[in-house]
Amino acid sequence: MKFAVQSRNDPQSNELMERAIGYLTDFGLELDEEKPDIVLSIGGDGTLLHAFHRYTHMLSEVAFVGIHTGHLGFYADWQPNDIEKLVISIAKGEYRISEYPLLEVTVNYRDSEESFTYLALNESTVKSSEVTLVMDVVLNGRRFERFRGDGLCVSTPSGSTAYNKALGGAILHPSLEALQLTEMASINNRVFRTVGSSLVLPSHHHCLLKPVKAEDFMVTVDHVQLLHKNVKSIEYRVAKEKVRFARYKAFPFWQRVHDSFIDSDLKD
Repeated sequence: MKFAVQSRNDPQSNELMERAIGYLTDFGLELDEEKPDIVLSIGGDGTLLHAFHRYTHMLSEVAFVGIHTGHLGFYADWQPNDIEKLVISIAKGEYRISEYPLLEVTVNYRDSEESFTYLALNESTVKSSEVTLVMDVVLNGRRFERFRGDGLCVSTPSGSTAYNKALGGAILHPSLEALQLTEMASINNRVFRTVGSSLVLPSHHHCLLKPVKAEDFMVTVDHVQLLHKNVKSIEYRVAKEKVRFARYKAFPFWQRVHDSFIDSDLKD
């Protein structure tokens, strides 16, 4: 089996990375940054996002596992003092694969057939280079509303606990095949109206954002910020590709939500 390691690059994470590499090679595994079977992410959720985007070209072949060296992350199952147990589990192949949906983002341009497509693990956001974003929201080919406000966020189920939650969106179980559209400070008065709630779309639905005035937009795909000019539309759908996580122990999602947002020390 081949493996790679992505570190947050702080002293603790780098020290764990060196230990993990040493242990795994001692067990006969091969360090291969180009074509790994397993990618260890040592840091937080941001570190795993970097690892994900590093290997988006081979998602069907690689599985991710996270070790957190800070606050508990939704993508990190292991603590630093569990490194030996994790290494033994990897070496013995004692794991199962969990697959979660991803978000496909396609940016189309005016006066051009060229388009760019990205994959997001957490979310994609759209903001205007001007003060107010004005977009027609088209669901399955039919205009749903004209949005005016700071911006729009489209998230995956696994990303629903990130920026989407901060915006007041719902928390979705990561096994659901869906995407979620959430508003950022929409303008609602007697003239302008939006639905004012997050929309959860199943995998066979899609969302198209069509500019009304401005054509230049700041689009984020997870941690990556991209300025797109002369935009005709931005389309969101549940991607055909999925992210694969190597699970070596049970850590129920709702327990993770409880520990992250309520109280990790609460006793029954």
